[in-house]
Amino acid sequence: MSDKVQIKVNDNGSYRVMGDVELVDKEGNVFETKKSFSLCRCGHSANKPFCDGTHKKIGFESAPRANE
Repeated sequence: MSDKVQIKVNDNGSYRVMGDVELVDKEGNVFETKKSFSLCRCGHSANKPFCDGTHKKIGFESAPRANE
């Protein structure tokens, strides 16, 4: 098993975080997470910083690609 963490930028959706990571706020408080979770990218989630699927309702569009 790899210790590598992966963050996937989903087209028109969330950031999918996979791996053993600790998510903390500005004051150092730890959010409870699992080995895989999604972070809001559209800014409209009612459960920030986590994604709640609102991006689908509001028609959020973004599909960035890494430069090769």
